[in-house]
Amino acid sequence: MFKSEFGKVVKSAFCAPSWATNPHLQTIWPRYMVSKPKITVANERIATPDKDFIDIAWSIPRNDGFQASFADEKLNAKGVVVIFHGLEGSVNSHYAKHLIHKLSNDGYIVALMHFRGCSHEQNLTARAYHSGETDDPKQVLELVKARYPLLPIFAVGYSLGGNMLLKLLSEVKNQQIIKAAVAVSAPLLLAECSLRMQLGFSRLYQHYLLASMKNNLLEKMKKIDMKPLLSISKKEVKQLASFRDFDQKITAPLHGFESADDYYAKSSAFNMLKNINTRTLILHAKDDPFMTEAVVPSSKDLSPSVAYELSEKGGHVGFLYGSLWSPKLWLQQRISAFFSEQLRFAYAQMDDTACDNALQLETASAKGQVTSERSRA
Repeated sequence: MFKSEFGKVVKSAFCAPSWATNPHLQTIWPRYMVSKPKITVANERIATPDKDFIDIAWSIPRNDGFQASFADEKLNAKGVVVIFHGLEGSVNSHYAKHLIHKLSNDGYIVALMHFRGCSHEQNLTARAYHSGETDDPKQVLELVKARYPLLPIFAVGYSLGGNMLLKLLSEVKNQQIIKAAVAVSAPLLLAECSLRMQLGFSRLYQHYLLASMKNNLLEKMKKIDMKPLLSISKKEVKQLASFRDFDQKITAPLHGFESADDYYAKSSAFNMLKNINTRTLILHAKDDPFMTEAVVPSSKDLSPSVAYELSEKGGHVGFLYGSLWSPKLWLQQRISAFFSEQLRFAYAQMDDTACDNALQLETASAKGQVTSERSRA
């Protein structure tokens, strides 16, 4: 049984098995060695004010086990969970599939927002995404609230998406859309994390992700004239060797920052945790190979609305447990339990009909009566 302690940094309930205490095994194994569940999603494309688009992957369960449409009269859900993926992630990321599967079976509507250029189609403008870009997420959250005004809305951010989500929550004091949020393995101090990625085995993660970032940029440069914003050639793009190089040459000028250091300072969520008034759970492992312990706050760095759970092991978006032959992932269990805990707070702000529906669905889910259609995604 999980119980969140707000305003504190506490020891996580997660405990890595003896065979999975290595941070790199924790980080890599879940992606390649844990079977991914089959999920059903439908894509929705919405226009942005700057004449670009955002792709949202929806999973909308229905009590009789069939996929529902947005306006389906049989729709009966506990709430809506909006997911923000990590760097170069998508709905096909292993952590996203596992969470969507779990939350759909719990009776939630799930919407995963693809950051620009991450839905396997290049976006239409030079602008991309970064750890502090909150305009697109705000637009998606407003759409969700308008579409489901009676349902509580929760949010989850992984890694880059986690830092972004925490920054978003700090920017809008007493925001009313998100009732509760979870950030997983968030790089709260971007400068320190960029340096950590240049050390040891972590350089391999950087090489893999940076290759994807550079390839996406080069593809975009074939379709969009980037010269007004970027003074860099295709040859020079290929030579970028670190996240800091990329952020200095690409991220900063594309998004109005003076430099990589300016971007890091203005987008890191560490010093913004005190300003969050939304009930928020942060999950992190001390051995995360994407960052140092400098990103771990003390209780005095948190607002009374933030609960921080720190485990000794777990890697980056890992949290693998179980046996070697039957490994399992812990994150979606903890996230699901947190939202169940926070539903009681959300019910107080709902009208009687919506509250009754949510309570009935929660009871059915607890008894294993709620199912969702599973197909390939």
